[in-house]
Amino acid sequence: MAKKNIPYDQKYYDPEIECMPRPQLEEMQLQRLKEMVRYAYDNTVYYKRTFDEAGVSPDDIQTLEDIQKFPFIDKKTERDTQHVGSFFGEMCSVPEEEVVFMATSSGSTGVPTVSPFTQEDFDLWQDTEARLFWQAGMRPNDRYVHGLNFALYVGGPDVIGAQRLGALAIWVGAVPSDRLLFVLKQYQPTVIWTSPSYAWTLGEKAKEKGYDPKTDFSIHTIIVAGEPGGSIKSTREAIEDLWGAKVVDFFGLSDIYGACAAMCEAKDGLHIVEDQILVETVDPATGEVLEPGQLGELVYTTLTKKARPMIRFRTGDIGYVTNDPCECGRTLARIHITGRKDEMFIVGAVNVFPTDIEYVVRAEKGLTGEYSIRVYDQDFTTKYEVSVERAQGSAEPYDEVARRVEGALKTHTGVRPSKVIVYDAGKLGTSSEHKASRFVDERKNNG
Repeated sequence: MAKKNIPYDQKYYDPEIECMPRPQLEEMQLQRLKEMVRYAYDNTVYYKRTFDEAGVSPDDIQTLEDIQKFPFIDKKTERDTQHVGSFFGEMCSVPEEEVVFMATSSGSTGVPTVSPFTQEDFDLWQDTEARLFWQAGMRPNDRYVHGLNFALYVGGPDVIGAQRLGALAIWVGAVPSDRLLFVLKQYQPTVIWTSPSYAWTLGEKAKEKGYDPKTDFSIHTIIVAGEPGGSIKSTREAIEDLWGAKVVDFFGLSDIYGACAAMCEAKDGLHIVEDQILVETVDPATGEVLEPGQLGELVYTTLTKKARPMIRFRTGDIGYVTNDPCECGRTLARIHITGRKDEMFIVGAVNVFPTDIEYVVRAEKGLTGEYSIRVYDQDFTTKYEVSVERAQGSAEPYDEVARRVEGALKTHTGVRPSKVIVYDAGKLGTSSEHKASRFVDERKNNG
């Protein structure tokens, strides 16, 4: 599909969708929801069976709120039904010969789940990705480095969205840092997409090689995804200061596709593509639907995806939704993700997320920004300890660093860690070539 002929100074890639009045947007969502629920019921073994068992039918959808009558699905649903009866399983609604692309989840929480796409699905996905790239500030005169893994990862094909927009796409993938730094120096790209932790690590490695990330490269925008750091103010600003570039957070799911939501210039949540996804927030324990602005588990229903509809998919992400007007002018709702349901821990009756720890570590002076969290049971209660690195060349005593970080964590989270362990720069071992793992859960009953 040819790129859209849009003036470079036009703010919106698709103003009709991005700025649609909410009553009109919700009317469009309702029509698409009716069609999708009917399509799922008529074309998938799974939805036909579970809707009948729940005593609901597509005819029950008369308002957007009527989706609440329908059963949830989750990762376990995907695992239990994939490859049952056919290669893509009971949730797939098309014959395998109509599937042109498949992605898989990382499998970090169990068996990897497979996500199929028809050609129509794939084209719409990349058109939407182009829209989000434009929202991030990419234009056809940009050179774009796609620094994401291409191996089965749903973010891999998103490079095509940059090409749809008209930018020069440099398909780099997940390569070693030295190779990526060569690309940045040799070809002087202006936009790059990677994870927040790797954006930080790459900038530090550049400095070790004698480069100044702000002046030796031409990066003006760093798109990040895959981790929460891009929406954590202290992390985002640390990366921006390191590179002299703006950081824009993106969000995608292998279960749906790689272009679900993106940050705008207001940096107040991520605009979700409501023309294609209906979002709900529910109580993680009871499943009760919550009002906009209330913290809970985010639930998505696809409105256009044909290969495998996702009706009321519980993501495990904890956050909230706002649909009040955004200063950028877009009317699409914004999601604010605060953590993962399976990574939240409770200390002294206080809910703590790894993102709370990251905010403190990235905001504190005299640290490298690297950290790890260990959560464990002791004397019938949950405790947590945090490991950090003092800055390169720092002479501040380890115990003083520990006391300072302990105090900052107590102030921000409301609960003091049992211990803060301080390492020298580069010794913690969390620095990642791409996506860092910083959370160790040793609780006996954490499910």
